[in-house]
Amino acid sequence: MPQLVEIFHSIQGEGVFVGVPTIFVRFGGCDLRCAWCDSPETWTVRPECRSEVESGTGEFVSVLNPVTVDWIEERVRALAGPATPAVSLTGGEPLLQAEAVAELAARLRRAGHAIHLETHGLAVEALDGVLPHCDAVAMDWKLTSDVRRESDPRGTPAAPFDEAHVRFLARVAKSDAAVFVKIVVTASTTQAELEKAARLVGEAAPGTALVLQPVTPFASVREGPRVPELLAAALACQRWLADVRVIPQTHRLYGAL
Repeated sequence: MPQLVEIFHSIQGEGVFVGVPTIFVRFGGCDLRCAWCDSPETWTVRPECRSEVESGTGEFVSVLNPVTVDWIEERVRALAGPATPAVSLTGGEPLLQAEAVAELAARLRRAGHAIHLETHGLAVEALDGVLPHCDAVAMDWKLTSDVRRESDPRGTPAAPFDEAHVRFLARVAKSDAAVFVKIVVTASTTQAELEKAARLVGEAAPGTALVLQPVTPFASVREGPRVPELLAAALACQRWLADVRVIPQTHRLYGAL
């Protein structure tokens, strides 16, 4: 049974679907520790999850975890009303609960919702059962300069994430789902590691859009990259990919969830 953090109706604030009204189903649990993560409450499974009572109200009711797929489907239907907005399956890392995600995605897609999977792109084998039910995949390319594994949050990963990312992206590229890659760019991110990531994306899935997302200061992250640095990074990445965009977290600008 799924372990959730929350369900709510808002406006997509990241990536290529910025501005699209979306219902977010946020799964609990993550096996990474990103220095800039703005939702650390998703790192572990929580005893309760919350669901928005009515679309756009910001009022929530809490229930005990785990919940059922039936309950999630009912809550999505209640928030959607007569419309069929996009549904983002996010986290945490949703592919840590791949079986539940696949069942939910299949049901919601049959009901007419576009299914957007948001993932760190490392759970390669878990992807197979979920991918056939997705319309789009937003894959976060993790740079080891700012990301640690849950098992070693203070140390350095045993190896870069590049190999798993490439295998993951290649699988998505062979499917019918649209895909884009997002990289969070911090003040410590180097142009060399961004350009390497862009090259690998271009080799694994030519034509993929790459979104460079300047970090939103949060917790220990005090500042982000400056415009000249972002421009230089985008131009360098364009050597390998035609579609490179710089898009900040827009939902933080207007106070949305």
